[in-house]
Amino acid sequence: MSENNLEALRNKVVSLATESLQKDDATGWFETVYTDAKGDSSQVPWAKSTSHPYLQDWLEKYPPNTEGKTAIVIGCGLGDDAETLAKLGFKVTAFDISPTAISWCQQRFPDSEVNYLVGDLFNLDSSIQHSFDFVFECRTIQALPLKMRSDSIEAVSSLVGEKGTLIVITRYRDSETEPDGPPWPLSEGELSLFKQLGLQEVRRDIFIEESQPGIVQFRLQYQRF
Repeated sequence: MSENNLEALRNKVVSLATESLQKDDATGWFETVYTDAKGDSSQVPWAKSTSHPYLQDWLEKYPPNTEGKTAIVIGCGLGDDAETLAKLGFKVTAFDISPTAISWCQQRFPDSEVNYLVGDLFNLDSSIQHSFDFVFECRTIQALPLKMRSDSIEAVSSLVGEKGTLIVITRYRDSETEPDGPPWPLSEGELSLFKQLGLQEVRRDIFIEESQPGIVQFRLQYQRF
């Protein structure tokens, strides 16, 4: 995809998100992105048709113990991260608020062992709270406005079981001032909420992509002890 087309797609997403927020619906625009794509993954700006490179890098550098372990992927999109974790041996649950995205996952991976679910991060079944050994959250929190930040971090943290691992991939901002968005990068103060919820930061990796030199990306590893 050309840079002009990519920029047009990004602008469309910002417009959809802004319109959704004006209707006091912070998450409704995700389904619109997937339905408008009409089966063309190049029209979903965050779809990579492979596992996220920062996740893949972490898995290679710090291979997790997967035997008998459970994992969950938050906002799983088209399923590539979930499939990667399943191939490593995790028993994987993956959910997305978009029914079209979940249907797309099931079409792409008809023989998958991943349990794909339509689910709302803020309305998950209480039976899965604190029950996963590995939780993967990639840019879901940053896609939600600041007024939902505390609730979204609490919802993500609640999935991490005893001695569980949480990997968070997000843009970062070095100020507590509210940023323009979407996305809305996370600040140090907001990241500190994870600690308040019983998770300890054990590793922080910083990435700056050549295509976006002014944007700082974090990969954070948290543990529940």
